[in-house]
Amino acid sequence: MWVQRLGRSMVGHAPRFCRPISARIVGKTNVEVQEQTDSQSLIFPGVWLRDNCLCEECFHGSSRSRKLDWDKFDTRVRPLQVRTDEQAQEAIVSWSDSHESRFPMKWLRERSFQEERQEKYLADFYRPPSRHWPGSQFEAIAQHFDYGQVMDNDQVLEQWLQALAVYGVALLRGAPLDEGVVRRVAERVGFIRRTTYGEEFVVQAKPGAQNFAYLSLPLPLHTDLPYYEYKPSVNILHCLVQTESPGGSNLLVDAFHVADRLRQEHPEDFERLCRVVVDWNDIGSEDGLEFHNIWRAPVICLDAQGRYTRVNHSVPQRDSHFNVPLEEVQSWYESYAKFVQLARAEAHAFKTRPGDVLTFNNIRLLHGRTGYDDTENNSRYIVGAYLDWDIIYSRLRVLKKRRNQ
Repeated sequence: MWVQRLGRSMVGHAPRFCRPISARIVGKTNVEVQEQTDSQSLIFPGVWLRDNCLCEECFHGSSRSRKLDWDKFDTRVRPLQVRTDEQAQEAIVSWSDSHESRFPMKWLRERSFQEERQEKYLADFYRPPSRHWPGSQFEAIAQHFDYGQVMDNDQVLEQWLQALAVYGVALLRGAPLDEGVVRRVAERVGFIRRTTYGEEFVVQAKPGAQNFAYLSLPLPLHTDLPYYEYKPSVNILHCLVQTESPGGSNLLVDAFHVADRLRQEHPEDFERLCRVVVDWNDIGSEDGLEFHNIWRAPVICLDAQGRYTRVNHSVPQRDSHFNVPLEEVQSWYESYAKFVQLARAEAHAFKTRPGDVLTFNNIRLLHGRTGYDDTENNSRYIVGAYLDWDIIYSRLRVLKKRRNQ
């Protein structure tokens, strides 16, 4: 039966509104709580509640970390009695291990096991779900933001990061023409991700280039640094000088959309590109440091639920080592050719202007560049840097939480 509600307004103090709440034990192991204003009750597994006790003995408040000794934790712990405190808006549980826990109703609502609330938390707060797009929709989905507003206004900063998370691309306009912009943008979010090529890097035609991007030749669609186990997540490319020749256009394609098409139109090829592990590599030197990077991963990477986590693609930077069974080679090449053809067909070409900062998801979008004429009087100068998604999502959650307080 529902327990009696406790906690009325204290004598001598002005009464305050308290939502009536009730609680009871169900099925011997679970706790059910309900607010009178909510038609649906919330059910919580007892073992989960005990694991998440918020008292000082079990929980370190300032670090928001458990202090429980799991060597002694009883996974068969049961609630023996429950009651509520309406004044404090808490549910109170007495346990079979002689412990007592208090849980604020707001805390419980935010952690409800109801499917729709869990889905809302995952979509609104954990990571916004990506929306895949064909090349024909680029102009509609690629949002533009004012550089100065992003740097000065948290609301605009949140909007930029949200667009980047959902669509994988966004453009900042009106940045000053100095080489410190990419660092300032990165530090507005968190901090730069350093790679073999340093923190900031310059993309321009260079004699004796150690990287294919540092040529004026056409740059095929690719993922940056596919030979890293932990690839940089987001590219920041600031245009300082743009070539006036017909070339030099950026190419972008949503590789998750390409994978969608491949899954639907060529399921056997999709399965093969998800399964066959490819050797990616980079050999060279930068600022006197020699390197030989190798990472092995399929072209299309999925998580345990079958959702895309990343795409790896770079024709120039596939290793000549291909550690697969001999009979897999021909069929893999044919499947990869279909993927590349679809990607080229979906790619959108556009030219950034001086002061534009192009930001995009490096582990989702493929990018490239059309060739251009590079002369003393006609050059192209782009400064780049990387951010990691862990840092971006962290910043986005802080901004959302601050806005909702």
